[in-house]
Amino acid sequence: MDKAQVLQLIQRVREHSPKRNFTQTFDLTITLKNLNLKKPEENIDLFVQLPHPHPKQPRICALVGKDLIEQSKIFDKIISQEEFPQYQDKKLVKQLASQYDWFVAQASIMSQVASIFGRVLGPRSKMPNPKSGGIIMPGADLAQVKARFSKLVRLQTKKELILKTAIASESSQDEAVTDNILAVLAALTAALPQEAGNIKQLFLKLTMGPSISLSDTKETLEQKKQKVQLTKAGRKKVNQDE
Repeated sequence: MDKAQVLQLIQRVREHSPKRNFTQTFDLTITLKNLNLKKPEENIDLFVQLPHPHPKQPRICALVGKDLIEQSKIFDKIISQEEFPQYQDKKLVKQLASQYDWFVAQASIMSQVASIFGRVLGPRSKMPNPKSGGIIMPGADLAQVKARFSKLVRLQTKKELILKTAIASESSQDEAVTDNILAVLAALTAALPQEAGNIKQLFLKLTMGPSISLSDTKETLEQKKQKVQLTKAGRKKVNQDE
């Protein structure tokens, strides 16, 4: 898919998505083929640095020793090594996992982070990860770490050959949305064993709009638009009846 095709897709999504009273996000879905998820080497777990910021400002929690507490104040929450014992309570870690998008940790205390937080953060794919830049090394520029996460998305195949991520804000310029989509496609293609041969289809949508691909005909697009409108009308009627 080249730049002109992506721009065309973005324009079709805008045209066929009903306006809402909030700023929606562009959500990207990529379906894959010819992969066996039972083989670890064919599972995708990829961090992609976008050219333009992610539509949602991520909330970041830092797990650090006392020597990094002051520098870590740029993050949304700091948990010092001295506070770790209270997080033996899994409920507290689950609350953290629901409140924060990313976790970063000081490299020298990763063994403690893994033993206390890993049992909850691991299954949720939120453990500090060196591939994401989430392991803080001595002398790291934490402002750069924070800036990196503002443009970072993670693509993962779990139980299905489907990748999903928010890619840009509805208020973004089409060129910026295009740049972000092309960056994801380039990184994904490079990571797939058969490159573009493993990509089946690409869909783009706004939060409350229909999911659209380039292969959709005018008739299909109109049907999707009507379906969204009917769904909205149905919800409105239910609210009125209540």
